[in-house]
Amino acid sequence: MSDWRFLSLNAIHWIWPVLGLVVWWMSRVWGERDVLKSLFLANESSLNWNRQFQLKVIHIILMGLAMSSVVVALMQPVTFGQESVQESSIEADVVVALDLSKSMLAEDAPPSRLERAKYEVMEMVDAMPGYRFGLVGFAGSASVLCPLTKDVGFFQMILNNASPKSISRGGTSIGTAIRKGVDTFAGGTAPKLLIVITDGEDHDSDPIGATDAAVDLGIPIVTIGFGSEEGAPITLTDAETGARTSLTDRDGNIVISRLDGDLLRDVAMKTEGAFIPAGVSSLDLEGIVKEHITPIVDASSVRQTTTVTPIHGRWIGFGLLCVLMSQILGVVYGREEYEGGLA
Repeated sequence: MSDWRFLSLNAIHWIWPVLGLVVWWMSRVWGERDVLKSLFLANESSLNWNRQFQLKVIHIILMGLAMSSVVVALMQPVTFGQESVQESSIEADVVVALDLSKSMLAEDAPPSRLERAKYEVMEMVDAMPGYRFGLVGFAGSASVLCPLTKDVGFFQMILNNASPKSISRGGTSIGTAIRKGVDTFAGGTAPKLLIVITDGEDHDSDPIGATDAAVDLGIPIVTIGFGSEEGAPITLTDAETGARTSLTDRDGNIVISRLDGDLLRDVAMKTEGAFIPAGVSSLDLEGIVKEHITPIVDASSVRQTTTVTPIHGRWIGFGLLCVLMSQILGVVYGREEYEGGLA
């Protein structure tokens, strides 16, 4: 939908001289009315005097319209409208916030949740060529492990070395990860996407509140949840002895890993993203990229632009048309008067 506007509204004052000229011209023709009548009545073979009078009035009206259209053109009329533009050349920025808490070492998703997550992330990177990727590691705190880069080899090296030792504080702070992930984007016009991969419950970091900044910046969040929502103990294998033990806390209690699917779903929905419950099975990353990630990035690359279309040429054309019609009427009426005079 578009609307009209004038860029030089002050030019409307030129209409007063035009109106003055038209009024003066019309009063002059009206004053000649009786003279025309006497001249034509004196010549019985002439056309009706009233026709000639009408021709003069129409001529004035057409010329008045022509001059008025020039005034409108001087006011620079334009139309404003909204247009959706697909920024097909824009490359997206994707930040992956990866849970590096000890529970990610659980082997219910062989060889472990963390290694499975790393593998899936690299599969996703391969499926999205040309994008910039960044990596945020988090547990009880969050840290930027890899800033946004197109260097896939560098990103892969950082990702492979990521482990619970990369984060000094234990726990699962999803809200902190979201805030750090949003901060990793450094402005720019490229579409942005934050992917949060975790297997646990949040430890009082207010993830929903943390999404406010993402919403304000138009950054959708895709959450991928590993593990069970019902909760399960975490089994670890000792690399040297091969012994399998359950992960315990400082008090010796067995740690139960429980995925808060509702929380991750709420985070995703608030930012118009997507929640993907991975469970403990392998992910269909190609399908996820096509179904969830690509549509979000494509939607982010569509921007609304305001189109400004000058239309003063239409008014100039209308003015020229009025002048042309005036000349044509003069020729037609003149021919009829000439032929009538010969009759």
